[in-house]
Amino acid sequence: MRNKRRDGVRVKMPDGFHNILPYVMPKRTEAEVSMTEQFDVTDLVKYMAERNEKEGTELKIFHAICTAVARTIYHRPKLNYFISGRTFYQRNDITLSFVVKQKFRDDADESLMFLKVEPDMTFESISKMILGDVEKVRKEKSNDLDKLMDFVGSLPRPVLEAFFGSLRFLEYHGIMPKSLTAGDPNYSTCLLANLGSIGADSCYHHLNNYGTCSFMVTIGKLHKEQKLMYDGTWQERDVINCTFTLDERLSDGFYNAKSLRIAKYLLEHPEALSEEIRQPVPVEL
Repeated sequence: MRNKRRDGVRVKMPDGFHNILPYVMPKRTEAEVSMTEQFDVTDLVKYMAERNEKEGTELKIFHAICTAVARTIYHRPKLNYFISGRTFYQRNDITLSFVVKQKFRDDADESLMFLKVEPDMTFESISKMILGDVEKVRKEKSNDLDKLMDFVGSLPRPVLEAFFGSLRFLEYHGIMPKSLTAGDPNYSTCLLANLGSIGADSCYHHLNNYGTCSFMVTIGKLHKEQKLMYDGTWQERDVINCTFTLDERLSDGFYNAKSLRIAKYLLEHPEALSEEIRQPVPVEL
């Protein structure tokens, strides 16, 4: 039963070490690895400002990072692996999720967003999709997932314990109904938290044992720093910090560090972001 899933295909790992890891560390939160990378986005900021002024687009740093992450995942497939029922799978789709705050107030409601990335998408199309979905959610005040969570959250504690116990059983055997996972960030490839939008820097964010999401990114605020350039001069540059948390049972530090080169190249060469997701990135891995 575990060989067949609706959302992924089984992957046979090449060595015994990886095959026993789900038994040594059965929980995703026991196998977290986190790293922070700083990106120089000076050229990206200028590129977006010029495009927005000339073409009336609304390109944003968050949209650029979503695009860079999606394209990195497309070309580094292990970032789209997950473990369920102590079995390795590769997800069928690349999906990104994030939280939308209705208003920038402590007591404002939050809605969960879910974006499926297609191979022919670009920076521009991803930006338009995010803006459209955010506007729709803020206008409607919620989405279907929010309504489902409101209902489930109102159930008595014994019912909730039985309900989530049943979900864990279904997930372990790979038979979770689509109606319970559609649009759920816990079943996305990557969950992104844009902390820069509230003036905060990136930070470590844990993974979740529920669901299959094995990749977390927190995005810090855009700020300026003095950087030593290749010509030996110091320049004030626009930079942004991002912290990545992954399940080390799926890909080791060597694989992840090399994968970051793709995201770094894209964010520091913004013209490349306008290429389709499936286009190879000229980075030596």
